[in-house]
Formats: sequence, C-alpha cells, structure tokens
Amino acid sequence: MDITIHASFLPHDDPESSLAFYRDTLGFEVRTDVGKGKMRWITVGPPGQPDTSILLAPPAADPGVTDDERRTIAEMMAKGTFGWILLATPDLDAAFARAQAGDAEVVQEPTDQPYGIRDCALRDPAGNLIRIQERS
Repeated sequence: MDITIHASFLPHDDPESSLAFYRDTLGFEVRTDVGKGKMRWITVGPPGQPDTSILLAPPAADPGVTDDERRTIAEMMAKGTFGWILLATPDLDAAFARAQAGDAEVVQEPTDQPYGIRDCALRDPAGNLIRIQERS
C-alpha cells in the first residue's frame, strides 16, 4: 500500500495573523489562499515538500457544526486545546530563535525530554499548539 500524508488541518480565527505566522515566522510557502474575510482557506507547507501541506481553515465554515459546537470550538481555541501539530527540524535552536523573533507565543523553550526527544512548543495566533522536534 502506498499512502502518504497530503494535508492536515488546523483552525484559524484570524487568517491574516495565521498567514503571517506560518509564512513569515515558520518560513512556510503559501500554496493556496481562497475565500474572503474570516472565511478563508489557506494552504501552507514547508519549502521542498510540495506534497505535504497544512490547511488553515475557519472552524465555523462546516454547515454540520451547531451553534453550541461553534462556541465550544471557540472556547477550546482560546485555551489552546483544540488543534495541534508536530513538526521536525535538524536545527531546533535556529527554528526556535526564528519563531521567537517572530513574536510566537512560547509555551516551552527547547528542552531535552526524558523520553529521548529534544523539542520546543509554541502557539500560533489561533492558539494551536505547535511542537517542533529536533531530528538527527
């Protein structure tokens, strides 16, 4: 079986801030930007990996989501407990310095974890947790 990860989803509540974070702070390429106002679907991805993307999407756009669910999603996003993603880099210190210079909200500075991984944690403008691991 030949299956790859094509895209993952993260919600946004401010497309301009999210776009700036992923493009300018993390250095991702913008692949698509569709819609208007807060109802924008933005696809970003790491340079050199055209087949792997993150879709930044407005969580309220799904017609199957009730008003109560929208409120719950908004509350979870505000607390930073709704979405998260795990990224990897060969130079964690440089990635962290770039993110910190871009005013990313730092949750955890680069740390050697007891289970053998060195990583850090940030939040994007929508509150999504971004963990970055150092890969060898």
